[in-house]
Amino acid sequence: MTDFPHLVHLDSADDPRVADYARLTDVKLRRKLEPERGMYIAESSKVLRRALAAGHRPRSFFMAEKWLEDLADVLAEHPEVPLYVGEDEVLTQITGFHLHRGALAAMQRPEPVDLEQLLASARRVAVLEDIVDHTNVGAIFRSAAALDVDAVLVTPRCADPLYRRSIRVSMGTVFQVPWARLEHWTADLQRVKDAGFTTAALALSDDSITLEELSARRDEKLALVLGTEGDGLSAATVHHADLVVRIPMSHGVDSLNVAAASAVAFWETRPGRG
Repeated sequence: MTDFPHLVHLDSADDPRVADYARLTDVKLRRKLEPERGMYIAESSKVLRRALAAGHRPRSFFMAEKWLEDLADVLAEHPEVPLYVGEDEVLTQITGFHLHRGALAAMQRPEPVDLEQLLASARRVAVLEDIVDHTNVGAIFRSAAALDVDAVLVTPRCADPLYRRSIRVSMGTVFQVPWARLEHWTADLQRVKDAGFTTAALALSDDSITLEELSARRDEKLALVLGTEGDGLSAATVHHADLVVRIPMSHGVDSLNVAAASAVAFWETRPGRG
C-alpha cells in the first residue's frame, strides 16, 4: 500500500479534528454551519475530483482505508492536507451514515462571484426563487450544464447548491456552472434586466405566452425564472418579469416538477436553436 505520511487514524468519533464531518445528516445544522465555516462537503471520489479540477481547495480528506488506493494520486498531490482514516463504525458514528459512495472531503467554498461580472459574459441565465429541495437544485444545475445555461442565480432563501445532496444529484456540475446568491430579492431582478436580459417567469397566468412562443422570439440574452416547489413564483416576481411563460400541458396535468420544467425550458430556449 502507498505510504501516506499525512494520514491520521481515527480511534474515536469524538475527535475534534473531524468536526467538519460531524452530523452530516442533520440538514438544518449543516445548512447553517457549512456557509459559516466557509466550507462544503464533497462526497464520492468522482465529485471530489471534479471539485479539485474546478480549482477548489481541500481542507481535509475523510475515508475508510479501502478508498486510499483509489485516490492515491489526489492524496499525493496534497501532502499538506490532513487525511483522516477510520473503521466504518467510527466513520458512521461521526457522519450519521455509512460511507458507501467512497471518500469525503471538506472543501473551502470558492469566493462569491460578482453579479455584474457574472451577467456580463452570459447569454442564458436561470434564476431559482426559493427552491428549497436540494435534489431539485442539483438536478437544475445538471440540466443547466448540459443545455448551455451560462449562470445560475439563487435567491436568499433558496437551498444551498453546495450542500452535499445538491452536489451529488448534479454529478458535480455545480462546480462547472457559475452561480451567485442574490442578496435583495426581488430588487436584484432589476439588476438582471439592466444587464440586458429579457426576464421570463415560468408561471400560470392569463396573459402568459407558450414556451414555444418565447423560443421563437430568439432573445439574445434571456433569464428564465423558476419558482419554489408547490407555490411556484411569488406574485411580485411574476409582476416584475418582462414575460410570463407556460409549458403547455396535456391530460389534465397542470405543471411539471420544477427540475423537469427547467430542463424543458433550457432545451427549448438554448442559444442558436433552429
